[in-house]
Amino acid sequence: MDIGCGTFPYFLSYTSFQEKFAVDKQSPSQILADIQWHTLNLDVEPYLPFEDSYFSCITLLAVIEHLDPINLVSLLAEVYRVLHPGGVLILTTPAAWSDGILKRMARWNLVSAEEINEHKFAYTLPLLGWYFGKAGFEMRKVKFGYFEWMFNLWAVAER
Repeated sequence: MDIGCGTFPYFLSYTSFQEKFAVDKQSPSQILADIQWHTLNLDVEPYLPFEDSYFSCITLLAVIEHLDPINLVSLLAEVYRVLHPGGVLILTTPAAWSDGILKRMARWNLVSAEEINEHKFAYTLPLLGWYFGKAGFEMRKVKFGYFEWMFNLWAVAER
């Protein structure tokens, strides 16, 4: 499942899974036969309408910075609930220190101003760890790091 995929699920379109689910607050720009779409506003209600332990892999790629941080623990707890034991969550988000740089780059039209202006919060690795812990993930099963010249953070959490 790819949460926050936008109106077109690029990642799911180019990966091979037995079943594919897309979740976004917007409706899809086109219907793809092999992807099941769920239109959900996770800022309003961070609930995933799936049975416990259903998914082997969930992605949140450049999404959590667009969500209200007050709901992040609830969303991650939902992700934990719908992951089967051994399943993984893959998450990316801009690093907190890069927030000012990204805003300047947006003013200069070097990156999408619309995208950057929609950011609600910026995260650090320790803060992400806190959210994962509060949601039920065991810290020994969570790995973190940086990519793209340390502008972005990644996390892989196993249930």
